[in-house]
Amino acid sequence: MLSDTFMTDVVIIGGGIVGLATALQVKQQRPGLKVILIEKEPDVARHQTGHNSGVIHSGLYYKPGSLKATNCIRGYKMLIDFCDAENIPYDLCGKIVVATKQEELPQLETLYQRGLLNGLGGLKKLSLAEMREIEPHVTGVAGMFVPQTGIIDYKQVSDKYAQKFQSLGGEIHLNERVEQITPGTSLSIVVTNKDRYETKLVVNCAGLYSDKMAQLTQPGGVDVRIVPFRGEYFKIKPQKEYLVKNLIYPVPDPNFPFLGVHFTRMVHGGVEAGPNAVLAFQREGYKKSDINLKELFETLAWPGFQKVAAKYWETGLGEMYRSFSKSAFTKALQALIPEVQESDLEPGGAGVRAQACDRTGGLLDDFAILETDKAINVVNAPSPAATSSLSIGKTVSEKVMIRF
Repeated sequence: MLSDTFMTDVVIIGGGIVGLATALQVKQQRPGLKVILIEKEPDVARHQTGHNSGVIHSGLYYKPGSLKATNCIRGYKMLIDFCDAENIPYDLCGKIVVATKQEELPQLETLYQRGLLNGLGGLKKLSLAEMREIEPHVTGVAGMFVPQTGIIDYKQVSDKYAQKFQSLGGEIHLNERVEQITPGTSLSIVVTNKDRYETKLVVNCAGLYSDKMAQLTQPGGVDVRIVPFRGEYFKIKPQKEYLVKNLIYPVPDPNFPFLGVHFTRMVHGGVEAGPNAVLAFQREGYKKSDINLKELFETLAWPGFQKVAAKYWETGLGEMYRSFSKSAFTKALQALIPEVQESDLEPGGAGVRAQACDRTGGLLDDFAILETDKAINVVNAPSPAATSSLSIGKTVSEKVMIRF
């Protein structure tokens, strides 16, 4: 039985870093608006944000002019300024991107040119000898140094967003799951497992369930589905952490929306190695044994996913093999650091990426925001959404302001 009906201007669904940044930006731009953020978990930043590897992305990879490029570069500056103002620690340690074989050199050059177009200063092409001055144990045929990349704790950032949002009069309602959204003429009705909300506008930042929420706001449905990909990490044992000074990335496959296994020094200490990218059998499936048959069937039945599977089956099988074979995972890491041995790795964490997939089999490469009269749906905001969070929040809040 529902206990209360709340009248409000804006309901934001999802307490991850994007939802929190959006809530904060809305309240900062229009303090008089009544804004309520609803989160189904007992705390904020429990899913994609809380399982994030903690990298501050530079904007290197993204097509110039795309939402990812513009929001990452603007969001990077906003994040650094916010952390400086709020005394949140971070380290702009830089990273190297490594071509491990000759055929990757054209893609490395493409990345370099893209970085220049996106306004990244200080990019430096590297020979193997120069790479080893930065990362003594790395190997490869050529590389590039990206000084803007850094490391941070995004859960700490999210908690500060939440604190500042609430200090401005915003409300965060935890342990509430949205079950129904009924768009009306002037107001939408949002029903949760606890309460009922009458709101002028719904903003959907539900991450792994953003497509489900979007379908509730659009009776005709939306033509994208979230396909969950689990990324699994190993940790380098403490006695071998000397092998990695900061961040070491491979040249990514331009046809696959993942960056490949890499090495990441963590802001609180330790080194992660990974991730792979395998289909999760549950939207919040962080372990191989996590299976939700209904969600798995929905993924497998989606025509877009079937086309993705047909196109990338060989890559997918390789990722799945690495998921079950530590030796295969180690071999992938040895392409960057040959000294890494299977015995140097211990199990790490895992995250699930909410990757939007359209009906034609397109894995959406850019951030995607769908709008109706009564709703703004952020339906695709994977990496670099954490770096870009304040910029995405500003982009969405500007769309909110138009409604008021």
